[in-house]
Amino acid sequence: MDRFLLRRAAKVFEGAAIVLLAGAAAAAAQAGPPETPRDAAAEARRLRAQALELGYNLDHAEALETFRAAIAADPGEPAGYRLTAATLWINSLFRQGAVTADDYLGQARSKVDRTPPPPELVSAFQTHLTRALTLADARLRANPRDPDAHFQVGAAHGFRASFTATVEGRVAGGFGDARRAYREHKRVLELDPGRYDAGLIVGMYRYAVSLLPLHWRLVAGLAGFDGGREQGLKLVEDAASHPSDVQTNALFTLVVIYNREDRYGDALRVIGQLQSMYPRNRLLWLEAGTTALRAGRFVAAREFLEQGLAKFADDRRPRAFGEEARWRYSYGAALVALKDDEPARRELQAVLAGEAPQWLRGRAHKELGKLAERGGDRGRALEAYRIAARICRAEHDAACQDEATTLLKAASR
Repeated sequence: MDRFLLRRAAKVFEGAAIVLLAGAAAAAAQAGPPETPRDAAAEARRLRAQALELGYNLDHAEALETFRAAIAADPGEPAGYRLTAATLWINSLFRQGAVTADDYLGQARSKVDRTPPPPELVSAFQTHLTRALTLADARLRANPRDPDAHFQVGAAHGFRASFTATVEGRVAGGFGDARRAYREHKRVLELDPGRYDAGLIVGMYRYAVSLLPLHWRLVAGLAGFDGGREQGLKLVEDAASHPSDVQTNALFTLVVIYNREDRYGDALRVIGQLQSMYPRNRLLWLEAGTTALRAGRFVAAREFLEQGLAKFADDRRPRAFGEEARWRYSYGAALVALKDDEPARRELQAVLAGEAPQWLRGRAHKELGKLAERGGDRGRALEAYRIAARICRAEHDAACQDEATTLLKAASR
């Protein structure tokens, strides 16, 4: 059961803190331990809030530095260590190029292909997360009915589960940590139903379980995971609606879920809210453009992408792996749909010429096939569709494979 559940849950859980590479959001402690001076605890909380805002605006290096300053201000607080670890995790995923909902909407393999992260990053992540767990476990042993102690333990296990699945590529390897995270945050809700932040992890996993076939849902229940699509979504929506340090994270999660549910208008509404909150996060405009493409709103997609491309051109900060290809593919696909063929061809050919993930190359071939067919070059169109179908099948991009196969059959008649 663990592989089947984690295949689905990893996609939803990844999206919680990864989509758009916002930054690592998890609730900071509401108070320092008793021996921490009140002003030091308050300063650490201020620094953590500042670091989260930096992370959500893609200022990852500055966020990491600020989280470390928070640790220095209050070394006995687990949240600072956990969020430092989470920022290292986000940076690793940024390097790998997992930056939009497209990365979390398809089929996952039980062993995800990932470029191994630098050993020093893995070591730093493990060091900080281990310290966070040590402090959180001590707090929980001292007060087993403290909701925040349960939250701290669950949040740390949740990050470790996600790191194992997304960076190390061992989807099933994080099952034990995922189960502990779910159990601890479920306990938080039992102790304090007003802790809407704890509903984020519980809601994500309930939603993920609901995607499983019936027999696997039954097995998931035996392993301690509850199902319930509507209930899970409601918990995530509640977390997104109530102020907390995970509120933004819940909003990003809704972008993934609403796209999965074909609720594109709701997804665009949430993205617009995030754009107003984090205007320096250029990837929000890429996400808006790709969401509008899925919705068939091609004029809106072009507008979002042109705005984002202007931000992208002026932004001198680090770029994700294959990020330029994502911008150019999405813009090219919008232009194909709007029958602006020559500019579309230039964008799509640039995708194939540059650094890009393989699944994106498959999609680019598919769109180039449409251009060739519209231009009367049937032979080139057939070849493009064949290449697209082959690449998309190899990359487990089912939607692309299905469309390319349909186009190929129609063009072959």
